[in-house]
Amino acid sequence: MKKAVFSLVLAGFVAAGAQGFTAGSAQARPLTPAEKRYSPYDGVLPFCDDASVLGKINSRFESREREYWSSGLSIVGYDAIRETGYRTTGVDYIPRRYCKARVYMNDKKVREVTYWVGESLGVIGIGWGLEWCISGLDRNYAYGLDCKAARP
Repeated sequence: MKKAVFSLVLAGFVAAGAQGFTAGSAQARPLTPAEKRYSPYDGVLPFCDDASVLGKINSRFESREREYWSSGLSIVGYDAIRETGYRTTGVDYIPRRYCKARVYMNDKKVREVTYWVGESLGVIGIGWGLEWCISGLDRNYAYGLDCKAARP
């Protein structure tokens, strides 16, 4: 008898939960593309192989290695540069271009760099911003194991 009552009560909770789920999903917020906001974005970002993007990665990497880690590591060159995503988080978010490349280092090792370029994320919101992570050199795991958090 107790088992039958428990089954009926459980079935009631499942039915109520399913009904609440469908009602809640119908009231999702409307998507407003970033280009149609009050303060709109234009979605124009430099490409993954743009010299200014790669130059910024070089200078920031060398500065960090010299000043913080006291190493002589530097980037010698790039290869296999490719885009891994563009606005993959959705049209209503800040436009970002996600990229990946092979990096040749002065220690004769080849590593992978993952980076993204975001619109209006520069100093005080002017220009584009850049975040990057080189696999094996994220010593404090700011981007997680093997730069996982830097990927789309």
